Amino acid sequence: MLNRNRCIYIYCDMSKPDMVPLPCMCASFRRAARVLTQHYDVAMRPLGLRGTQFTLLQALSLAGEVSQGMLGEILAIDSTTLTRTLAIMGRRGWIVSRSGKDRRERWLRLSEAGKAEFRRARPHWERVQRELRARLGNKLWNDLFNLTNQLTPAVKS
Repeated sequence: MLNRNRCIYIYCDMSKPDMVPLPCMCASFRRAARVLTQHYDVAMRPLGLRGTQFTLLQALSLAGEVSQGMLGEILAIDSTTLTRTLAIMGRRGWIVSRSGKDRRERWLRLSEAGKAEFRRARPHWERVQRELRARLGNKLWNDLFNLTNQLTPAVKS
């Protein structure tokens, strides 16, 4: 009798894919980051907001006025990705931009509309944070939070 849940080519059980441990630190973190990003995106979707946009709203809320270069450094985002996301947010009126001493330098801060958008989105973000903390448990949540905040400067230096 033919087992319809078994792939005849690779002999793997097709009923439920297992989470295969990846031997590469980068691949493992990128997979985890994609899953987390998708989770936050689902929570922000009713607002018409992406997790990446919320991250920039939050970072600018914390930093106040900051140069675009410094914002990229804070978030470890490449210039092209940051510029693209900031352009979308600028069109929505959430970002105020001004030139610095050098014409190439841009200083950014949240506009009043950006502050309002951040306040509107924050409860959705807080709900996801609570759900993930409950799912992971406080110890694992805190360990992962500390680990990720230590990892970036350790690798970057």
